[in-house]
Amino acid sequence: MNTLMLRLMALLLLAGTLALGAKPAQAHPHVWITATSELVYAPDGSITGVRHAWTFDDMFSTYALQGIETKTKGVYSREELAPLAQTNVESLKEFGFFTFAKADGKKEKFQEPVDYFLEYKDAELTLHFTLPLKTPVKFRELALEVFDPAFFIDFKFADKNPIKLVGAPAACQMKFQRPNDGTATAQRLGEQNFLDGDNSNYGAMFANKITVDCP
Repeated sequence: MNTLMLRLMALLLLAGTLALGAKPAQAHPHVWITATSELVYAPDGSITGVRHAWTFDDMFSTYALQGIETKTKGVYSREELAPLAQTNVESLKEFGFFTFAKADGKKEKFQEPVDYFLEYKDAELTLHFTLPLKTPVKFRELALEVFDPAFFIDFKFADKNPIKLVGAPAACQMKFQRPNDGTATAQRLGEQNFLDGDNSNYGAMFANKITVDCP
């Protein structure tokens, strides 16, 4: 593993460090991600997984690309970015890929990611990957949250088409709730808990929440 990959892995692993014992000054994000997600269904109506596309901010993207050799300066092919993509998904595994699902109140687990790759466009890196569920499941209510418990990474879903249902039964209805940054009281309480040392799930206050009801 080259120096760049080690640096990137160390940066992502900092999220775990912050969750365990961050200083008050670190109660804010260091990496910003703009996300879109697709919930993928099988023909029998069971959900099989989640397909993510996460675009990193330009500063992080520039840092991550340091040291990568390319045939054409400033142009990064999927093949040239493949080792970095692998490092990304391997590093994110420890944090459950910041993706948390419950079907009818029961926690669901994901398998290893598949179909992952990095794309470089407009000075930003986008990580594409699919998280298959360990067991496809039919449900009446699915709750999916995307967030970093340590709030080292700030997830903001795209303004246009942030969430899609792919192959879902026609009766299924989806609701999407963005973090309510206007709730000043909740934020103050969360920050106070952080200062008091209860920072293990500080980022849940900024969770993106997806709910799918299938009657």
